[in-house]
Amino acid sequence: MDRRYIVVFGACLTQFTVIGLLFSFGLFVKEFEAEFGWSRTLISACTALAFFMMGTLAMFGGRLNDRYGPRRVLLATGVLYGFGYALISQVAEAWQLVVIFGTFIALGLSTHDVVTLSTIGRWFASRRGIMSGVVKVGTAVGQVTLPPVAAVLIATYGWRQAVIALGVSAAVLLVIAALSMKAPPAPEGEEAKAEAAGVDFAEAKRGRIFWTMCAIQFLFFPTLMAVPFHIPVHGQDLGMTAATAATLLSVIGGASVLGRLVVGGATDRIGGRLAYSVCLIPLIISLAALTVTEAPAILFVVMALYGFGHGGLFTLVAPTVAEFFGMKAHGAIFGTVLFFGTIGGSVGPILAGAVFDWTGGYTLAFGTLAAMATIALILAISLPRRTAAPAIPAQ
Repeated sequence: MDRRYIVVFGACLTQFTVIGLLFSFGLFVKEFEAEFGWSRTLISACTALAFFMMGTLAMFGGRLNDRYGPRRVLLATGVLYGFGYALISQVAEAWQLVVIFGTFIALGLSTHDVVTLSTIGRWFASRRGIMSGVVKVGTAVGQVTLPPVAAVLIATYGWRQAVIALGVSAAVLLVIAALSMKAPPAPEGEEAKAEAAGVDFAEAKRGRIFWTMCAIQFLFFPTLMAVPFHIPVHGQDLGMTAATAATLLSVIGGASVLGRLVVGGATDRIGGRLAYSVCLIPLIISLAALTVTEAPAILFVVMALYGFGHGGLFTLVAPTVAEFFGMKAHGAIFGTVLFFGTIGGSVGPILAGAVFDWTGGYTLAFGTLAAMATIALILAISLPRRTAAPAIPAQ
């Protein structure tokens, strides 16, 4: 078998496991409310801290990947992620959940994107967009399959046994995934020249394109974190059973498969500027629809539209970084763009949870997220059109 596709398998499995389990956590909200009386703001703050720490650690994870390669980095963070998820079973106080999410869960999140997608970008220089999309399909499959599994485990064995089973399984899968990863051979000839022609991190951060991408990531990422976390419990608030509400996540995951593949392939042809628009427009429409939708049947349709934009946005950033800056410092640049996204992502779940605790509903939260995504769309339109070679950032 072509070594590259073993790497693709490892990257897909990493995405499947890390994000599938993260999405499943929303199903534990009702359990924590019932057993501990914790508010949704408090529970949301745990995931928010994990996202913030993810972004901080991703900057270092990108540099470690550039220097040491993906296998050792993913092996360490994967084991810690699985251990941390299982450790949730032992919580009795809110601060314990906060610590677990701020350390173990954050470490696993910090490398799942920046390491896998940067590695794929180096293996597939001419097909970065579509192959990033293929890898991110692993995320979508995890979103589709793991929440229903978590729901069954909770209903059958209780939430504590469920997180143990999920955490141990995650550690095993992430070890297999890490051992499948490998950095590509050092480039030679024209490939070496192309990589050397890329932009280094110091030069990138002096330009407008870099900071525009950081701002766009900051503005849309709250939606990508808040909606999957709160939509299962929002569905239950509208009268759905836990199992039915879990299928909302499966709809998001299924639609995001299409978004990842379509946008991944399109990014190679049309460039990041237009690809952002292809994703953000359906995202904005779906958020606006959530402010007025209460019928469960319509909610499934809205989540399908949301899922397309959601999936595409997770796919296009890595190849867009390569489009504008090349691969010379891809891990460091990509990791920093992700950091700004996770600052916004840490706000999103807390904002939605606080709005619910304050107003008794999510309408204001969904409306605010729609406004932020609209600003992101305006900034995306301001990016340069696709160029044949990595651009030097505009001053």
